Amino acid sequence: KNPCAAQGSEIRELDSRLITRPAGTRLATGDPAQLLQEGKHLWKDVKLSSNGLSCDGCHSNHGAFMPGFAKPYPHEVAMIREKSGMKQIHLDEMVQGCLLMPMATQLLPWDSRELAALTTYVAKVQKSFKPEGATPANPCAPKHPCGGKH
Repeated sequence: KNPCAAQGSEIRELDSRLITRPAGTRLATGDPAQLLQEGKHLWKDVKLSSNGLSCDGCHSNHGAFMPGFAKPYPHEVAMIREKSGMKQIHLDEMVQGCLLMPMATQLLPWDSRELAALTTYVAKVQKSFKPEGATPANPCAPKHPCGGKH
């Protein structure tokens, strides 16, 4: 069973305004080590979604990340381009996109500690990602909500 074939799979299009950071918005700040720990917890928390999926459900051990994930943000992400038409996305916006689509839940407030923590943790995950180790068969195939290249 595809871990990413969640309730969000029926999303055909995504209004890019939903996942575009509002002008002037700044991520919450705090102790980087605490944000990282909180983000690590959120990464594995199925309660963050409405369908029992966690970030780790698709991306455990760098699973379902495509080689482009190693590029600095903002960059193109096929899933987002296909669903919303956005040509580039920032990391915090990508987190929000995953919350809406595969995790089938609501956005986190843009200035929330939770979004800052999760974005901080994903940035750490990105630093340890090696494109040559990208999962050859994406478990989140294009037919599914987190399909496309990350």
